[in-house]
Amino acid sequence: MGGSRRFVVIMLFDGVDLLDVTGPPEVFALLRRETGQETGYEVVLAAAAMEPVTTAAGVRVLPDLTFAEVSGRAIDTLLVPGSVEVDEERRVQALADPAVVAQVRTLAARSRRVASVCVGAHLLAAAGLLDGRRATTHWSTAGQLAAEHPAVQVDADPIFIRDGGVWTGAGITACLDLSLALVAEDFGEAVALRVARQLVMYLKRPGGQSQFSVPVEPVSSTPRMADLRHFVAEHLTGPLTLADLARHAHVSERQLARIFKAELGMTPAAYIEAARVEAARNRLETTDDTLDRVATACGFGTADTLIRAFRRKLDTTPTEYRSRFRRSG
Repeated sequence: MGGSRRFVVIMLFDGVDLLDVTGPPEVFALLRRETGQETGYEVVLAAAAMEPVTTAAGVRVLPDLTFAEVSGRAIDTLLVPGSVEVDEERRVQALADPAVVAQVRTLAARSRRVASVCVGAHLLAAAGLLDGRRATTHWSTAGQLAAEHPAVQVDADPIFIRDGGVWTGAGITACLDLSLALVAEDFGEAVALRVARQLVMYLKRPGGQSQFSVPVEPVSSTPRMADLRHFVAEHLTGPLTLADLARHAHVSERQLARIFKAELGMTPAAYIEAARVEAARNRLETTDDTLDRVATACGFGTADTLIRAFRRKLDTTPTEYRSRFRRSG
């Protein structure tokens, strides 16, 4: 690359998620520190006007350039963060302001590659950039993305997806994983791993790793769902059929399915499997148990069932997962 620097534009607009904006520049800045060279990235924050932008966190951020000023330059990477609103029932809805969508469309036409962070995928979709492509977003708005943009192949599980020159990332801290993947593409895996160590990240996670993690899932908005989640956690080794859960919640099976869909965006069976996979991940990281013992302890019954579940949820095998994530001591 010689002494050139890749021009990266991060879009700013009112209500944008703060970490979506500030996370990637931290990754790119560490690249220069790690390599000690001038090569790397020139990162700017661009907005409609040179005025402070109020983020969703209430923190105001000052842009470096206006959209008009950057539209005259060749952009290496356009990063599109997102924003959401939460209604009275605590349901999350991704926003796609038409004015912001128009700017995304204009700037993307001048960009070598485009990447969305978290619910920024909704802006890419509204701009027509995801039609016919596979894409991800934060799990809480994946259903909305699929419903509003049927031409998009939505996959809510991976932490990021690359489809040609368009990248989409999952929620919140996955912006760091996405940014590291961009660094790896530009400067190689070895450099990206060095940056990951500076970020005190355990490792640079592959894009296919699942973004869903039961323990860190947001607390449910209803006591009934919280009770159901505890019931699942305490009975992982049992059959945990739909009838069992419906009986525990004193509702019909159909009503139970509706509750899970509304609260967690998934079926009861999918949640149970995710909970068992999460329990198995913990055992694989912290014990030397055989796959048969892990499978039995986490409700899978057999190692073969455990392996199939890992392939579905994490796109890897339990053995491969343990080799990468096993914690010493």
